Amino acid sequence: MFPDLFAIPFLTGLCLAVLLPLLGCYLRLRDEWLAALAYAHVAAGGALLAMLAGLPPPVGGVAAAAAAALAKEPLAARLPASALFPLLLLFGWAVGMLVAANHPLAERVGSALFDGQLYFADAGRLATVAAGTLACLLVLRRLSRPLLLSQLYPDHFRLRGEAPWPVHSGFDLLAALVLALATTTLGVMATFALVFVPPCLAFRRAGDWRRGLRLALLVSVGGYIAAFAMALWFDQPFGPVLAILLILLAGIAACSRS
Repeated sequence: MFPDLFAIPFLTGLCLAVLLPLLGCYLRLRDEWLAALAYAHVAAGGALLAMLAGLPPPVGGVAAAAAAALAKEPLAARLPASALFPLLLLFGWAVGMLVAANHPLAERVGSALFDGQLYFADAGRLATVAAGTLACLLVLRRLSRPLLLSQLYPDHFRLRGEAPWPVHSGFDLLAALVLALATTTLGVMATFALVFVPPCLAFRRAGDWRRGLRLALLVSVGGYIAAFAMALWFDQPFGPVLAILLILLAGIAACSRS
């Protein structure tokens, strides 16, 4: 289907194309879709800071996103929910821009983080992404039922005499780690496109939760495969091709619905 040179990058991105829309459905359910951009920008800023400290950028990105997720609950008690993720987004963006403006190599690394490095994925990155995807899918399946119940019945945990924070904080940490991993592979905007657009289409079309998950997965994987092929065929960067293709799908769906 693709030249052997691009087989590993294709499989690496395919793993994320499976995981990201499912995560996006839960973020949309919790009305936290902006978390995708916020954690991605924080991860990019952390990756650049790690480079300054002589550490691998992916390590810094994951650590920064995880710290933001762990700080979410304490911050949410003091800030309006509508302000928390925009502030995290601005913080991550500002840190990244300042590092890029004051380090000779940071601008190039920052551009790679925002544009994505999918074509440069190697066997080690594929193994990391594949293992991470499998682990995250298992954790997400474990958290799915309590997350749904807490949204449908806000008093669910109180009536059962359970503390809600392990589920909520666990999901926040999972989301941050997934988005950090995806950001350092696909780039900020391609990651956001897969988190936001397929669930958006699924929530408008599907009749129930399981169908919504399946539809989001179908849109994401189909859009990813088509975008990867088109980007190679026309020798274009992957992220913008993916975004445009998903936007076109959203437009077609909106027109057909009206």
